[in-house]
Amino acid sequence: MSGTLLRRVMALVAPLALVAAAPCVRAQPDTLVKISETATINLGHRESSVPFSYYDGKRQVVGYSHELMLRLLDAIKAELKLPALNIKLVPVTPQNRIPLVQNGTVDIECGSTTHNEERARQVAFSTSIFVIGTRLMTHRRTQIRDFADLAGHSVVVTAATTSERLLRTFNERLGGTINIVMAKDHGESFQLLEAGRAEAFMMDDALLYGERAKAQNPDDWIVVGSPMSYEAYGCMMRRGDVSLKRIVDRELTRLMQSGEALKIYGKWFQRPIPPRGLNLNWPPSDALLELYRHPSDRPL
Repeated sequence: MSGTLLRRVMALVAPLALVAAAPCVRAQPDTLVKISETATINLGHRESSVPFSYYDGKRQVVGYSHELMLRLLDAIKAELKLPALNIKLVPVTPQNRIPLVQNGTVDIECGSTTHNEERARQVAFSTSIFVIGTRLMTHRRTQIRDFADLAGHSVVVTAATTSERLLRTFNERLGGTINIVMAKDHGESFQLLEAGRAEAFMMDDALLYGERAKAQNPDDWIVVGSPMSYEAYGCMMRRGDVSLKRIVDRELTRLMQSGEALKIYGKWFQRPIPPRGLNLNWPPSDALLELYRHPSDRPL
């Protein structure tokens, strides 16, 4: 075979060899198909995000976001014509919640997860379920009343949250004068604050009020500061799972516009809640009421 002919043959064979050697790529199964086949749904929940998703005194998962997520199950059962649906509850943390949704361990996660553009490149978000502002909690005896007062003080923040990123950026602007203390979850963050390991706790305002409700002496603690940011919470699902997101968004929109979501809000933010029967006494913000009137899945 001449050199010219050999080169022509190799030019034809090489692309075929690459195709043959390529691994077989299987599409990820549709979540609704999986739920229909197994009659089981995996729900991700938080362990200490009071009052959104947390354990009560009997280690039962409760909260505003969790109750909304349970309401979604009836819509999913109706869509799939399932007489019953087994629920598998999967605890998640700020560090693992996105990977567990991505790898299929969790089908839906509703807790206190901020919807932003970075996370939206990794998972799909539902119609928003809440609007918060990032603020500070401190003992009423301190002189801390806003973010400008933090220089020279220790501030605790929960790892892998948007508040951590905001606080680190703010600290850079202050020349690194804030001592940032890290905690694995909101419960641990507040324990460090109570123990005097930090003088302020930065987090979403609703979560701060939730932790305050668990304190031995709630009146000792105050939430202060102009919000550093406003953020929207959403439920997470796998990216590209259009059919499940359609059902979730439709049902959340119905709950909000019918007034049912506002009743659920009142239950968790304006009445005594477990485990200690304390009342957050926090009326809905104008931003949240606007979300209920005009539901949206866009980040703030």
